[in-house]
Amino acid sequence: MKKIELEIVALSHSITQTHSYAVVLGEMNGLRRLPIVIGGFEAQAIAVALEHMQPSRPLTHDLMKNFMNAFNVELQEIIISDLQEGIFYSKLVCFTENDTVEIDSRTSDALALAVRFGCPIYTYEHILENAGILMEDGTPKKNKGESVGIEETGGNRDDLSKLSLEELQTLLNEVLEHEDYIRAISIRDEINKRK
Repeated sequence: MKKIELEIVALSHSITQTHSYAVVLGEMNGLRRLPIVIGGFEAQAIAVALEHMQPSRPLTHDLMKNFMNAFNVELQEIIISDLQEGIFYSKLVCFTENDTVEIDSRTSDALALAVRFGCPIYTYEHILENAGILMEDGTPKKNKGESVGIEETGGNRDDLSKLSLEELQTLLNEVLEHEDYIRAISIRDEINKRK
């Protein structure tokens, strides 16, 4: 089967499940999007890597990357290989100088590692056909399969707009202290917008 390369285009709050997020993958040089519901911890792990933040202690995915590097295991690519009953299945394609191995992984963990290693993300046509959203003129159109509802990131943007730069900086420091990196991104974006 021909692989289709994807990239992470958004990390959003999910309106289908409380306390969940959706990572939105976009087809490289294409109009289709693939939203995948993930948990808060995994969303935070992806956000930390995307924003090049340095937590005071390594997160689980950082530990995994350090472990793989220590034993000369390279993450070559991840493949979102299957979709069954609304659950995405993924594989880590790893190689050493002697062998190439495919390892079963939760898709959220695979994405968190892909961002850390800078490796490509792939899927297959049947997955995009069944769970993807076609973007035409900036307007989402559902493909024939089911897809996950998504909402733009940054809930509480209105609240942030009412705060002064000083208050935003204080709030940013507080959320970073509590390692709430997703909220930190929204605050940082609001600060940058004003500068």
